[in-house]
Amino acid sequence: MHLLFPGFLWGLLGASIPLLIHLLQLRRLQRIRFTNTGFIREIESKTGRRRLQDWIVLGLRILAVVSLVLLFCQPYLPAPLTAQVASAPQVQVFADNSPSMQLLTDDKGSLANKAVAMANTLGDNYPSDMRIQLLGYSGQGVAKNAFRAALENYTQRGQTVGWGLPAVKQAWEKDKGGTLYVLSDFQKDEASISEFTQLSKKREIVLVPQKGKPTGNIYIDSVWLNDAFVRPRVNFDLHIRLRNGGSEPVINCPVKVFVGNRQMAALQTTVAVGQLVEKVVQLQLPNEKLVTGQVMLADEPVTFDNTYDFILQPTDAIQVVEVGPAPLTQAAYKNEPLFRYSYTRTQQVNFGKLQQANLVLLSEPLELDAGLRAALVSVVQRGGSIVIVPPALPQAHQAYGQLLQALGVGRAQWENSGPGQLVPQELASPNLQSPFFKDVFGAQPRQVAMPEVSPVLRLANGGTDILRLRDGMGFLTEFEQGPGRVYVFSAPFDKKYSDFTGHALFVPVLYRLAMLSYRNDQPLAYRVGQQRIELRVPAAKLASAGEADYRLVRDSVTLVPGQRLLGQKLQLEIPSELTKPGFYQLQRQGKPVATLAFNGNKKESELAAYSVAELRQLVGPNRPNVHVLDVDEQPAALRNYRAEQTGQPLWRYCLLLALACLLAESAVLRWGRRAQALRPAGS
Repeated sequence: MHLLFPGFLWGLLGASIPLLIHLLQLRRLQRIRFTNTGFIREIESKTGRRRLQDWIVLGLRILAVVSLVLLFCQPYLPAPLTAQVASAPQVQVFADNSPSMQLLTDDKGSLANKAVAMANTLGDNYPSDMRIQLLGYSGQGVAKNAFRAALENYTQRGQTVGWGLPAVKQAWEKDKGGTLYVLSDFQKDEASISEFTQLSKKREIVLVPQKGKPTGNIYIDSVWLNDAFVRPRVNFDLHIRLRNGGSEPVINCPVKVFVGNRQMAALQTTVAVGQLVEKVVQLQLPNEKLVTGQVMLADEPVTFDNTYDFILQPTDAIQVVEVGPAPLTQAAYKNEPLFRYSYTRTQQVNFGKLQQANLVLLSEPLELDAGLRAALVSVVQRGGSIVIVPPALPQAHQAYGQLLQALGVGRAQWENSGPGQLVPQELASPNLQSPFFKDVFGAQPRQVAMPEVSPVLRLANGGTDILRLRDGMGFLTEFEQGPGRVYVFSAPFDKKYSDFTGHALFVPVLYRLAMLSYRNDQPLAYRVGQQRIELRVPAAKLASAGEADYRLVRDSVTLVPGQRLLGQKLQLEIPSELTKPGFYQLQRQGKPVATLAFNGNKKESELAAYSVAELRQLVGPNRPNVHVLDVDEQPAALRNYRAEQTGQPLWRYCLLLALACLLAESAVLRWGRRAQALRPAGS
């Protein structure tokens, strides 16, 4: 016989209470008066009958107490192990300890602690030689005592695993012997409904859903900047998107924003169930160095997603390279520290610098050899921008036509530009609704004199006209070519053909051309569980393809991701061992290259979980081997289930025995009083 709750055996001490009562009654003296020694034999007979009755009552009371104690101990007879069970693989147990298991139960404990407590009871239901495997922790099954030790280490090691773990899916898909227990909250976002169609139809699977109290849970969905240019000591807007993934609204939740160790903003927000709320705060970087940032929530009781880490990197200077006979734009770009300007003649082009440029400006060079054309095409293919200012001399038209065709812009049509053939036209006012001129002008200008130009080039394929002439012909046209852009002016900057360089519109247009060439593809933060990320590495920190040895370092943890270099872009395959949120430093040969912020998976913050009824519906009637337990906040439900599956429960017999003892005691006492009442008065 086995006991589910052997701790109740301490209740057997209560059997001493009837014994003490019986002994106290024996010590009580009774005075019996008699006048004749002939009554001595009758008195002795009465005393013997009373002692027999007292011993019977004492035995019944002790037996009743023992029966009640055994009732609470839940005894059962284990079923004999067959050869198949004895040789079957070990029992497999999975106790979910993912962050969502931080949810509280009605008794103020967490779901994770409850799942571990229930898993700890399983060892009592199996023989000592049965091996139990803890999925997600130990690779092999261990004995009962070792399983309890492994379970304790499992809760203390800090690594979290959810029920969507591949090891769990593989275990419940395979048709093999043994029993699989899955103790989890069964979050809906952690695994899809299709996972239940893969459940094995042969092995015994027990799903034990853990149910927590309804609560709200605000988490940071995303953080981003609308402006790609982050400059020191200049205000910029940080957008914060919050979401409530719980089942209750959260009212007046405090939100704080830190840059470095300094708090920069504080606010409160109310978020309804499933609602997205966007907040905007103004920040400022103190200097040109990279800084770490955090958005912190004061949201109880689910706190694992209350912190969101991000990186703020001041914008690198935009590389502008001008190629031409003279530096026509030097004065404009040199006066702004946001740009790093360099000029080169056609015969002295540094192709290495050209490949690092964000914007390449061809200001009327007459010679364009095949090498330069190939380098310009490469600039566009990697996401840079090309600005073409055509020359008026006919001998250069063929080379420019070949360049435009290589860039995919279209076929060039040249205008007659000889003496006496120039027809100047005035530019139309710029369209302030165009994305190109966004935030360039404060208000609509009134009666502004526009520059006059004499176009020498028309393009057959139509792009997007940024500036137009009065007759509708494009003066500055944009062409998007894959990740890059090509801008083509229809007239030279020479004063014979245009007075655009002396107009107030010239500098803003040049600035926008350069600023639109800059692209910061690196997000402020990443998520744990992302398989691949891509980031741009400064040229000084690049390694050759054969020497790439980048590592992710956080405290004493060093991870080596899969890596691939594509130009200035580094692709990293994030290893599965990266499970903890926080800041990781990307290093090469021990030197820092970049700092990356990783945050927890958003799926964990969505607390919606499958109910017992939903799980049973998903399992379906065609899998009688799969059981869904309704624990109803009682860990004993798992023990009761195991007792019913492995043996014959005896608690019913204990209850019947206790009731029988009480009835027998009542009958004995009544029989004694009745026998005394029926005895003759003189006897």
